[in-house]
Amino acid sequence: MPAVFINRIATAVPRHEVHGAFRAFAERQADGEKGRLAFNRMAARADIATRYSVLEASEPLGSGTVCGLYRAGGAFPTTRARMARYEQEAPALADAAFARLGLEHEAPRITHLVFATCTGFVAPGLDRHLVERHGLPRGVERCLVGFMGCQAAINALKLAWHIVRSEPEARVLVVCLELCTLHLQDSAALEQLLCFLLFADGCAAAMVSADPIGLRVDGFRSIVMPEAGDMITWRIGNDGFDMTLSGMVPFTLAHALPEWQAEMLEGRRVEEVDLWAVHPGGRTILDAVAHGLDLPQGALADSRAVLRDFGNMSSATVMFVLAAMMARAEAGRRGVALAFGPGLSAECMRFATV
Repeated sequence: MPAVFINRIATAVPRHEVHGAFRAFAERQADGEKGRLAFNRMAARADIATRYSVLEASEPLGSGTVCGLYRAGGAFPTTRARMARYEQEAPALADAAFARLGLEHEAPRITHLVFATCTGFVAPGLDRHLVERHGLPRGVERCLVGFMGCQAAINALKLAWHIVRSEPEARVLVVCLELCTLHLQDSAALEQLLCFLLFADGCAAAMVSADPIGLRVDGFRSIVMPEAGDMITWRIGNDGFDMTLSGMVPFTLAHALPEWQAEMLEGRRVEEVDLWAVHPGGRTILDAVAHGLDLPQGALADSRAVLRDFGNMSSATVMFVLAAMMARAEAGRRGVALAFGPGLSAECMRFATV
């Protein structure tokens, strides 16, 4: 079978920087002075400086609204209204990522399109928009990876890997687009408010083919943790999508990763891995991975930088980390990409720079 490569990755975020606005709004939602103090203490340790949204922050900051859709003490928008906003805003963000991929002249050669999202659903979807807007062939084979959460990018790349291995002439466009800020909930619960502090909007696009350029993809591994199905959940409610992110996730990962290590790394030792592209689900998630795998100091620098500059953009985020590595990594480095999702489950991709 042919070797498969991620030839290039491009990323895009909306123009509105909203971390301060979301933080101020979430603080007001907290239950009483004790709740606000606890929220601010944990928010200060989040290691996030900027996040971006398709929604524009209210002016002045602290006026009682944030990003137009949400108002303190008022009714939050319905799922229908949020999906209408997704349909309105997502195409431009997908266009920006595609344009940065530099495929204008290669678009007619794309044979497959794999699109991942868990924050918005509409049909016809963004796959059709990309075909019509950017001149992809009408016969392009399309596949949607839906509702797999933060690990969906690795699932999408896995599909592309299988396609190219079975069809060596295939050229697969992978797009991950998430508008997480559309799903802020009217809650005073601390765990829920801390979720709001993490999530942001973003898009990543990649070209996968047998051309020996970029990152060589060496294989994948999926792991589902038993008896942890309620730690990360993502359900459609009447007022947007309801996410549960248990505070036990970092503790659980830190204790499970040593057991998973041999399976994830296909027999390699941690010391044999040069690059760690770990999905930055939050500072405590990255700390848990570093502790559980006993990674060397600085191994997660790219993941921490993406968290600081962009927050958690669900499926798109690990692609941002891979893009940063591709921009500067020297040839011959072995790497592992790792992301977690509902279940609790993990998706792992082994790669090498060429």
